Amino acid sequence: MDLSQKIVAALLAGFFLIALLRVFSAPLRVAVKLLANTLLGFLALWVVGLTSAVTGITLGLNLWNALVIGVLGLPGFCLLLLVQWVL
Repeated sequence: MDLSQKIVAALLAGFFLIALLRVFSAPLRVAVKLLANTLLGFLALWVVGLTSAVTGITLGLNLWNALVIGVLGLPGFCLLLLVQWVL
């Protein structure tokens, strides 16, 4: 492969990458937002675990609880407390 073919291949790869990013930008944005909210859910569960001696509220630090809090937010936290209280 000579230099001109390498340049054309690099330009085509760049255009292909840009096209893929434009096509999948909305699903990637949703996935990144869900991941960020789940990490914030883990942080919230960790803080609840730290304050459990004072407040008496205990929730397990696991992926399911973090996803519920990450997706639903404060209502998800209340839902988890309600489920713990009922069960």
